[in-house]
Amino acid sequence: MNKILGCSHNQVIEAQTMTWFMPEESEPHERTWMAFPWSRGIWGRKLLPEVQNNIAAIARAIADYEPVSMLVRPKDYEIAAQKCGSSVNLVVAALDDLWIRDTGPVFVKDSRGSLGGIDFNFNGWGEKQKHDQDAKVAEFVIQESGVQPIQTELVLEGGGIEVDGQGTAIITESCVLNENRNPGMSKAECEELLKPLLGLRKIIWLPGIRGKDITDGHTDFYARFARPGTVVAAYDPDPASFDHAVTKKHLEILRSETDADGNELDVAVIETPTKIRPQFESNDFAAGYINFYVVNGAVIMPEFGDVIADDKAKATLQNLFPERDIVQINIDAIASGGGGIHCTTQQQPLV
Repeated sequence: MNKILGCSHNQVIEAQTMTWFMPEESEPHERTWMAFPWSRGIWGRKLLPEVQNNIAAIARAIADYEPVSMLVRPKDYEIAAQKCGSSVNLVVAALDDLWIRDTGPVFVKDSRGSLGGIDFNFNGWGEKQKHDQDAKVAEFVIQESGVQPIQTELVLEGGGIEVDGQGTAIITESCVLNENRNPGMSKAECEELLKPLLGLRKIIWLPGIRGKDITDGHTDFYARFARPGTVVAAYDPDPASFDHAVTKKHLEILRSETDADGNELDVAVIETPTKIRPQFESNDFAAGYINFYVVNGAVIMPEFGDVIADDKAKATLQNLFPERDIVQINIDAIASGGGGIHCTTQQQPLV
């Protein structure tokens, strides 16, 4: 268990025994946290500058609507400042990669509205990637935010958790109930630990799929709450895709489920694009629209050059979020590494 700096033992015990809940993403944010990529070992010499450009574009788009704090190594400060511009606040920190949805804390609130930050013991998605520094990012952000630190024995990532803020969560079995994160843990044992941390009364389990991407099938590529009672879910129509059968199964489950209050879910479907731009095409390319990010006044989402699919996905999200701007960004370089916009961000709720 990581030591919590600047926090007494009594404070940690108090945080563990309090009642917490995770707000739904469309609730007001204090800021968005991000992390600036630097590793040629992870991204390659030629791809890294384009990944940095993508991260900067996402950060600037979000900064039009709410503050952005970007973690950056001292060596990369100058290039980050050049690419991100003055609207993004740079915070010097040690890190390995850009996926702060998974490496950063999950912010929760108590009944008084005070914030806590959960460190879910990031282990490189089951020891798949170097993470010595990223394992400390949650603790660092908790300190920088000045929120109550919360510890848990669970190993998981923020991208594997989707909540409606009213007691319901959607989680994939392939990620959380995986021997590379929580060996030997049953579904019931996981729920017993997770429910009080996130203020949950019901968890909807989707099967997900293991071993096809580095995350083992994070929820935020498959199903998201647009609001309590309304879920937007991915469907891959290509029978040759490994995601075809699993997304079809997910839709069947979601359409038959209810939320924590017993209300049937309204499920909106967004199909994956049928084509992408060839420049950054790879076996790991994450071509899907469900990995959008909701900010104050807007939804930041990807586009992949498939005009019909891009426009249809945008129209669906505009219908689901009628009072927010829908901002589409080319994130092909990041997508080539298996991630998306939501993966690169972590919201800090407004107190």
